[in-house]
Amino acid sequence: MKIWKSRTRMAGGREVDLHIMGSRKKITTNIFVSLVCFGLVMGRVAAQQLPPTQTPYFQYGKGLEITAPDSLFQMNIRFRMQNRFAFYTPLADKFGIEEIEARVRRLRLRLDGFVYSPRLTYVIQLSFTRGDMDYDVTQFPNIIRDAFVRYQVTDRFSLGVGQTKLPGNRQRVNSSGDLQLPDRSIVNATFNIDRDFGIQAYFIENVYVLRGAISTGEGRNVLSTDAGLAYTLRGEFLPFGHFTNGGDYFEADLMREPSPKLSIGFSYSYNNNTLRTGGQLGHYLHEGRDLKTVMADFLLKYNGLSISSEYINRQTPDPLTFSPQGEVRYIRAGQGENYQVGYLMPSDFELVGRYSRLVPMPEIRQFERDVREFTLGLNKYVKGHRVKLQTDITLQQQESFLDGKDSRRQLITRFQIEVGI
Repeated sequence: MKIWKSRTRMAGGREVDLHIMGSRKKITTNIFVSLVCFGLVMGRVAAQQLPPTQTPYFQYGKGLEITAPDSLFQMNIRFRMQNRFAFYTPLADKFGIEEIEARVRRLRLRLDGFVYSPRLTYVIQLSFTRGDMDYDVTQFPNIIRDAFVRYQVTDRFSLGVGQTKLPGNRQRVNSSGDLQLPDRSIVNATFNIDRDFGIQAYFIENVYVLRGAISTGEGRNVLSTDAGLAYTLRGEFLPFGHFTNGGDYFEADLMREPSPKLSIGFSYSYNNNTLRTGGQLGHYLHEGRDLKTVMADFLLKYNGLSISSEYINRQTPDPLTFSPQGEVRYIRAGQGENYQVGYLMPSDFELVGRYSRLVPMPEIRQFERDVREFTLGLNKYVKGHRVKLQTDITLQQQESFLDGKDSRRQLITRFQIEVGI
């Protein structure tokens, strides 16, 4: 007798035992479920053995600091801006404001830190305002100010390569955000050696600092250079030891030094065959010129009092260059002196006074004037140099060398707020 319930006929005439097929499907299902359970168990065990998801460490101090979980990378992010009003009033027969300046003076983003080792550090600084980019001179958005990598060979000696400030006069090496007045002096504006691309070396001892650089001599963000390079040396002597928290490179005695601190500095720069009116700065000359700049400065800080001075002398054998059409462009050579004193009161208000004088060399006096400035300023430090209010008033005297003709006197009043992290 046929047992028709356990067998069926498939296409093609084949008969299949459904009972056997059901048993096989049950075995296969059990194996699959067992494998899934085994996988889940093993996955859970493996998950328990893996470390938790790693995320960077964030800290807030001087800016926003980000450190990789393995401590092989660190980046500090900072920004700052300066918003300024300035009023220019000629002292002539008709008294009144001739010009009003209202603008974002500076807007900068700074990134710094280390990669792979705390000995290998970097700094990147970008600028975004028209004046900061030197757009009127270069005719392109000159955004990159610093792009520099430095390696700490020993605790006292380091080497670096890239674009950054040269070791020139102290006021120029000071950040524009660390000044006692809204801007640097006319001496610095005319004779500083600014930034350049090249190699720099640093050596720091207990009572002295040595710095040197070999650079292109053409300033920042140039595509090529001529046959000449620039060579810069600087030495600093600190007879009473180093300043608190690097106070020799920011103005005002914010640390209120408990004992007198003094720094005396000398710099020398030789720019071979420069193509610009200020060496690393200014408009382009019609011919290359050799340029020598000698700089000397000192700084004293004690219990809220700060006294500083600078002298800069720039010389060139022949400052005048001519185009085929007879247009004249010249090296801005000569000498300048600057004296500055400030006192920081317990209320974090500061009174500042400054005297500056600029004297061009005889060969260019038909184009330049003898300039003197007398400045009185008042600051309120809310959070040190990062957040502060500044105002000053300057009497500027410009004396012509052409028999007293075309001499000028004017008052300059400025108000500035600085905010940064």
